Amino acid sequence: MTTTALRFTPPDQASINADVERAFAEDLGRGDATASLLPADAQATAQLVCREEAVIAGIPWFDACVHKLDPDARIEWQVRDGDRIQPGAIVCDIRGHARAVVSAERSALNFLQMLSGTATITAAYVAAVAGTRVRVLDTRKTVPGLRMAQKYAVRCGGGHNHRIGLYDAILVKENHIIAAGSIAAVVLAARQLHPALLLEVEVENLDELQQALDAGVDRIMLDNFTLPLMREAVAQTAGRVPLEISGNVDLQTIGDYARTGVDYISVGALTKNLRAIDLSLRLKIE
Repeated sequence: MTTTALRFTPPDQASINADVERAFAEDLGRGDATASLLPADAQATAQLVCREEAVIAGIPWFDACVHKLDPDARIEWQVRDGDRIQPGAIVCDIRGHARAVVSAERSALNFLQMLSGTATITAAYVAAVAGTRVRVLDTRKTVPGLRMAQKYAVRCGGGHNHRIGLYDAILVKENHIIAAGSIAAVVLAARQLHPALLLEVEVENLDELQQALDAGVDRIMLDNFTLPLMREAVAQTAGRVPLEISGNVDLQTIGDYARTGVDYISVGALTKNLRAIDLSLRLKIE
């Protein structure tokens, strides 16, 4: 069992279990040949330590990995998802069946390290826009099959989720506009076909911005605008529609972009440029 209380709402358990099933299928296959060398009745204790400053995310996946192989394993968490911890911090203590713990270790750590990496970089971007109105958004540039997990990690890091997929919002880009003939035409079609969905249009200049404003869209994305053009766009929009920035965003540029007065900045690097957090599981066989 686990004793931690989560600060953020993860995906449903079925989704987490499906992620774990895929991870075990590729890692365990027909079974852990090395773990079979351990005594069948051996118990183990383990302590998970973080070796760098990080924001933790992924506890539900770690739990699911361990409990899949040993439902009676006890995991005592010292942190919660969304907590910032320092190097040397104890993350959790585990007691369970030795074979189960060593077999689950790699998959459990993969989830926790990767998702904590996403939460940690997200927290850095959020800190870079502190004092502005901007909300940092993720994108659909995620690891295939792990989108819900990564978007959860973004929330743990203080960021916000853009659309989940192609089904829950409309984002009109250049090729859509070309195919429809104009911004006005594509917006009209979108409203007729999907009136309940958020409708966002990507624009490349101030003239297209005005067309999008006139068409009555819900949000406008400024694609690769320069800083002076961003400021002009904010003035031209005058708060009528939320503005989002996308393109050429990194930790060096996001602060300047945020101070132009836009509402959202989407950052693909939150989920596509992965760097796992350094976690160490120290195991003792009893």
